[in-house]
Parts: sequence; C-alpha cells; structure tokens
Amino acid sequence: MQAVTTIGLDIAKSVFQVHGVDAAGQVLIRRQLKRRAVLAFFQKLPVCLVGIEACASSHYWSRELQALGHSVRLMPPAYVKPYVKRQRNDMADAEAICEAVARANMRFVPTKTPEQQSCLMLHRTRHLFIRQQTAVINSIRAHLAEFGIVAPVGRKGVTELLHIVADPSDKRVPEVARACLAALGSQLLSLKEQIVKFESDDHGLAPLQRNEQAPSLHSRSRSATGNRFGRQRC
Repeated sequence: MQAVTTIGLDIAKSVFQVHGVDAAGQVLIRRQLKRRAVLAFFQKLPVCLVGIEACASSHYWSRELQALGHSVRLMPPAYVKPYVKRQRNDMADAEAICEAVARANMRFVPTKTPEQQSCLMLHRTRHLFIRQQTAVINSIRAHLAEFGIVAPVGRKGVTELLHIVADPSDKRVPEVARACLAALGSQLLSLKEQIVKFESDDHGLAPLQRNEQAPSLHSRSRSATGNRFGRQRC
C-alpha cells in the first residue's frame, strides 16, 4: 500500500474528520478522530502535506502538526468551498480540503505565532470594550431622557449626566432609577479604565513592536478589523 502524502483535516471542537490520499490520489484514510486522539494519530503517520481551513483554532493545530514534522497549509474557507462535490458535511469538507491543498494555484494563509495571535486578541478585546462603552453611554442617555434630562453629545455631556445621577438632591431622578444609572456609570468608568490601559500599556506588544512587520496598536484598521485568517501582520 502506498504511503499517505496528502491529508485534508476538517477541524472542530470535538470530532475531527480526516481524508488522506497517496501520490496517485487514491483514498487511503477516511475516518473521524476525537480531539484527544488527533496528535497521536499524526505522530504515527509519515511526514505529509496537511490542509486545514483557516478558521477558529486552525493556527494552533497548524503549529502542533508542524512540530511533528508535517507540512501544514491553511486556506480560507471560501477557496475550499468550490471543491466540495456534494452536500456539505464533515466527510465532504475533509475531501474538499484534501483536494484544494494540492492545487498549484491555491492561496494559503501564513500560520500565526502565539505572539501574533495575542496581538490580534488585544485589538479585538479593546474594540469589544469600545462597543460596550458606546452601548452603556447610549443607555444612560436614553434612560435619563425618559425624565426629561438631556445633555450635549460628547464626553462633556456624559460627564454632566453622571454628575446629575450622583447628586441625591436632584429630585428629577427617582431613587430606583438613580441606583440603576449609578451602576451603569460605574460600568462606564471601568470600561474607560480598561480601554486606557490597553492604549497606554504596551508591555504585551513590546516584543512585536520591535519587529518591523508588526504594526502599532493604533494601526488597527489592518490588524483588528482586517484579515481574520492571517493576512494581517500582527
């Protein structure tokens, strides 16, 4: 029997699908693997080309399989989709991945290092806090507007509203509403502190910023909102 030369690996949370062929394209492996058995399975295989769709946890598995000596190629799912021959399922996806990875004109995604993934996580976490901050501010404005209390747009206006909430002598705000708004105000201050910390504390980014290919925190249009699958350099 010929040795396996190319494998399509459809990754998931628990059950992975493997599709392996030899140099002639003959199918030699078509099976499912539990997550805990994946590395042990690949340890027993001869070094081969492994294709994986660039999705959640794909960079981790790429690094792990490369450590075993395999050549791993990540591909955007949109580029794999045309190779699915029948209705999509794990088996069909693994077969499509196996076929796509062997194409000479296929475009691949570089495997991120843990440091690069950490940098991207920093951007996304900061953006999440910014979205939450906006939501809290909108809630404070909307709730106070129900009592006829409004303020100009901008940080100054929000500060004015929080001063009203903190003033127990202002009887326009009922006590129950004041308690709710005070909780929102505390949440807003906490979010602001986290955002400022991410902007000012570059301890986690220092190793990457010494690399010319790594952008700063403020070049987020490229690394945070751009390519999720690895084309960003951070």
